[in-house]
Amino acid sequence: MLDFMKTYIKSDVIVIGAGPTGLTIACELRLAGLRVAVLERRSAPVAQSRALTMHGRTVEMLALRGVAERFIGHGMKILTGHFASLDTRLDFSGIDTAFPYTLFIPQSMTEHLLEAWAVESGVALYRGTVAEQIAQTKNGVLVKGTRDGKSLGFSAPYLIGADGARSMVRETAGIAFEGHAATRTVMMGDVHMSAPPPKGALSLESEAGGLMIVPMGGDLYRAIVINPERMHVPVSEALTQEELSASMRQVAGQDFGMHEPLWLSRFSNESRLAERYRQDRVFLVGDAAHMHFPAGGQGMNVGMQDAMNLGWKLAGVVNGLVSESLLDSYHAERHEVGAALVQNTMAQSSLLLNSFDPEGQALRRTFSALLKLPALNHTLAQDLSGFGIAYSAPLGGSVGGWAPVPEWTGRRVPDWPLLDRQGKLLSLYTLMQDGKWLLLRITEAGARFTPDLDPRWVTIVHAALDRRDERLSGVDAVLLRPDGHVDQAVRVDIG
Repeated sequence: MLDFMKTYIKSDVIVIGAGPTGLTIACELRLAGLRVAVLERRSAPVAQSRALTMHGRTVEMLALRGVAERFIGHGMKILTGHFASLDTRLDFSGIDTAFPYTLFIPQSMTEHLLEAWAVESGVALYRGTVAEQIAQTKNGVLVKGTRDGKSLGFSAPYLIGADGARSMVRETAGIAFEGHAATRTVMMGDVHMSAPPPKGALSLESEAGGLMIVPMGGDLYRAIVINPERMHVPVSEALTQEELSASMRQVAGQDFGMHEPLWLSRFSNESRLAERYRQDRVFLVGDAAHMHFPAGGQGMNVGMQDAMNLGWKLAGVVNGLVSESLLDSYHAERHEVGAALVQNTMAQSSLLLNSFDPEGQALRRTFSALLKLPALNHTLAQDLSGFGIAYSAPLGGSVGGWAPVPEWTGRRVPDWPLLDRQGKLLSLYTLMQDGKWLLLRITEAGARFTPDLDPRWVTIVHAALDRRDERLSGVDAVLLRPDGHVDQAVRVDIG
């Protein structure tokens, strides 16, 4: 045991990193009444926004906690998405959700809203605090940090690393970050434009390179430029206004009156995945667990969804409602999602970064044509948005006398309209805002179903779907996890 402090600030969970992922899990833990300390090295929020996209499943997740409207009110709904910037867009309209879109919202605003939610929930946020040493003990984790030149010590039973792709938490825990080093880089600038594209947004790809322009309000635009002649420039080499302007002219024939850049940067196709998401009492979430080419704006969303997956499980363990073995399911469920994310973004990066010749352009046209097939388009739309994620194993315990309906296991559910026994219309998501399990007893027979869970952790509702889903035919009860996924659907076992 590394006893490097005389006194510690005690909490139930320490979170290192106050980006979207760290703030999300802090809010989820605080919802369950836990004492949460968030350590963030930056003394003030970041003004730049790496992410601009909140996918529909993330909005849906926030709706499960009753705060989605805070974010929707500050964003713009975009009804389609893209795969590798191909001409054929991904269509979200066929997905069963109240949020069939991506929400265009700067990461800076997302963090601002999450921080406000965290603070009003009672999260202890320590800005300007640098975590320098971490040690696991038999009963918890110790963290030594500095703030304004003064040493601080923190202790808690568990620690969560939400500290980004260069995670100190991951390195200290000795968790390998396996994958592929960067081979290509792309330019990005938030710039003012005096002659922007007529429609505001623009996406084009040719043998000359690739360009995407997105309006950010007023005369400010984000420009992402792929210059085949400059893709081997390392991320460490500063991007200049002159280089960005010249590259835009090469690809598009003009730079759209670009001037007064607010932010210039490069990003790469480096792709890595943590070997494991848990090391005893330490967990990884978000970019600390997965690093990838930012195709489709998926990174922040997967990180926030990591946070919800872990949050309710860790809260249940700390509150003594469930065995600590439940925490193993975090790696089992989310590592698979992270691996799929890396594969998805690597495929997109190949289509984007290796297509600047006749063969590459032909490949892009072929894939764009294939996306017109409804089934393929729907599958990729679900992959991109997160709506298609399903978990394989029930966690709520098996109960004899009931037959599982396996096609429902692990699936997310939309905000079903429900009718209770008095004929009152209910919204499914409003019943889950306290972060507990929800047992939906649909039939009289279902009223006898009781899962193997601590009753303090389960809300029980007797109600049926207002618009009966035929796929639920014969189902007597549905047990929903706190993250809105079906743990198990059951019917009376007549076998």
